[in-house]
Amino acid sequence: MGLNAVAVAFYAFPVLISVLAVRFFYVLWHSGQPASRPRATGLRCLIVLGSGGHTAEMMNIVTTLQKDRFTPRYYVAALTDNMSLQKAQVYEQSLIQSDGMKTAENAHFMQIYRSREVGQSYITSIATTFLATLHAMWLVIRIRPQVIFCNGPGTCFPLCISAFLLKVLGMGWSSIFYIESIARVKKLSLSGLLLYKLRIADQFFVQWPQLQHKYPRACYEGRLM
Repeated sequence: MGLNAVAVAFYAFPVLISVLAVRFFYVLWHSGQPASRPRATGLRCLIVLGSGGHTAEMMNIVTTLQKDRFTPRYYVAALTDNMSLQKAQVYEQSLIQSDGMKTAENAHFMQIYRSREVGQSYITSIATTFLATLHAMWLVIRIRPQVIFCNGPGTCFPLCISAFLLKVLGMGWSSIFYIESIARVKKLSLSGLLLYKLRIADQFFVQWPQLQHKYPRACYEGRLM
């Protein structure tokens, strides 16, 4: 009985690897393609905030979104970032005052472990990145976002990786929109470079024409933030 189980596992393992490989390349090919049945409302939206200018730029993007289409909205910031979520909360409160929207239903605010602190060595960041990825996977499974917006903070990378893995495993589909920071004129940020090289983002935007020439798969639509 034990030998039979080993034999089954021996033959099943290559099949499983082959299926995952086919699924992986299917996800890579299908990412960026328009949805066959676009939904008008009710898209669960994950918005990644970062410290400093990242949050200011991302909130500029959020103000242009169709609020009835991208709802509910899940704002995620690093655990050590005390200001970003406050800015998002202030914005959502302003929607309540102006339009009567219910923030309890339409907006949620979460924190995640940071992959790498400013000045942290790359060696020690391996462990913190692994921890952040596990936390990100738990958040993505919990939220099951259909759209992800991010613009370069290190926090976005484990979240995007987790969303991509869920695509490969067939546990959900997230369209990832990456908008590189306006401050990146000559080269991409580390997060942007990783997402570009790994082809994880469905749509990759840069805000300077010279960046688009250097990274031809990126889209240049002028200043977006």
